[in-house]
Amino acid sequence: MRACNLPDCSTARTELTDLLASAGWRPSVISDAELALHEVFVNAWRHGGTPAPMVVLALTGPRLRVSVADNNPIFPTVHLPTDPLASSGRGLFLVRALTHRLGAEPRKTGKVVWFELEASA
Repeated sequence: MRACNLPDCSTARTELTDLLASAGWRPSVISDAELALHEVFVNAWRHGGTPAPMVVLALTGPRLRVSVADNNPIFPTVHLPTDPLASSGRGLFLVRALTHRLGAEPRKTGKVVWFELEASA
């Protein structure tokens, strides 16, 4: 049975914000990273069937990589939203627009969806 309530990603978002702020990233880029994290996190819960997705943050010089693991081996697809009034279906399209790179890699159980963002964005 899957939980009906979205798991709390506030700790991951706070860690992300603190990490980027301490590295001197601009607030507008930090906001983009926060939104992208939230979208990938929600997808891992909603479509990946993972009650508490695992988040890994890696800051290497001017590049941030955020990885979110879920239990579903099916890779996500990015597509243009077709219905402007739809309540969902824009998440990965939005992440691709906000970040420099977006991808997915298989794991032993499931996959990792990741995005990268540059400080100079």
